[in-house]
Amino acid sequence: MNGDKWLAALALLLIMEGLLPFLNPDAWRQLFSKLLAMSDGQLRFLGLASLLCGGLLLLLL
Repeated sequence: MNGDKWLAALALLLIMEGLLPFLNPDAWRQLFSKLLAMSDGQLRFLGLASLLCGGLLLLLL
C-alpha cells in the first residue's frame, strides 16, 4: 500500500466525519450530548465495536 492510498483513505474519513455536522448540525449536537452522558465502559464498547467493524471491512476488501 503506497502513500496515495493512505491519503485517499484519510480524505474519505474526513469527508464522512464532516457530513453530519454540515448537513444537520442540531442532530450532531444531540449525538454528542448523548455521548457525553455515557459511561467510560459504554464509550469503550462503542470504540471496540467500531474497531472490529472497520477491521472486518478491511479484511473483506
